[in-house]
Amino acid sequence: MDPQVIPIDDRGFLLGDGLFETVLFQAGQPVLWGAHVLRLGRGCEALGLPLPDANRLKAEAARALKDRRLGQARAAVRLTWTAGSGGRGLSRPEPPTPRLIVSAAAAPRPETPASVMVSTIRRNARSPSARLKTLAYVDNVLARREAEAEGAEEALLLNTAGHVACAAAANIFWITGGSLYTPSLGCGVLDGILRAQVLASAPVQEVRANLDTLLKCEAAFLTNSLIGIRPIKTLAGRFLQPHPMIETLGKDLAHLF
Repeated sequence: MDPQVIPIDDRGFLLGDGLFETVLFQAGQPVLWGAHVLRLGRGCEALGLPLPDANRLKAEAARALKDRRLGQARAAVRLTWTAGSGGRGLSRPEPPTPRLIVSAAAAPRPETPASVMVSTIRRNARSPSARLKTLAYVDNVLARREAEAEGAEEALLLNTAGHVACAAAANIFWITGGSLYTPSLGCGVLDGILRAQVLASAPVQEVRANLDTLLKCEAAFLTNSLIGIRPIKTLAGRFLQPHPMIETLGKDLAHLF
């Protein structure tokens, strides 16, 4: 079967039952591949899905890059692991037979700081899916639509308790009083691959913070596997200045991007 053809009974298509990872490739080589595979494995354990074969993932990623003639480009490879085909209703067949779908696209890195607005969408920190990279991404889609409608590039999501959580497609960090902060995973935050790299590179305080606290920051930035570290130029209409700490982190992690 063509890997890009999804049967109408696929549970990922019908129910969002599955996971995905988006991996940066540069000149045919993956960036932080092991971390992505490990996170996909943790997600499988949480959802009760068999783990994909790592060698198959890499082979299919290489094939997708070749098919799109992106072997030497900066590219995003999406690995989608659905729960496979199943009958009508919520219950999966036992055992499930997951389906792998791999695609590739060019991924130029943003060259300018981001403008960020505050979304009306709230993230449910108590939902298991808030900490997993599942296929159920409609809240993120709606939040990004809000941002674009306001002329912003990204949307900030608070959780249902009013704490800062994340952006629609990124983790967020901010600097106040010379210290670096980011929302704790307990706020309903995905354990981003680049988030972990920043935590390993600098002293970061993982906190529960409300929006007022964030808006008092000196500077802020977004992270994900494709954009790396992207400074924020405006946050909820407030202009933020460049900060040497962000510049230093960008240089420290530049070898990844």
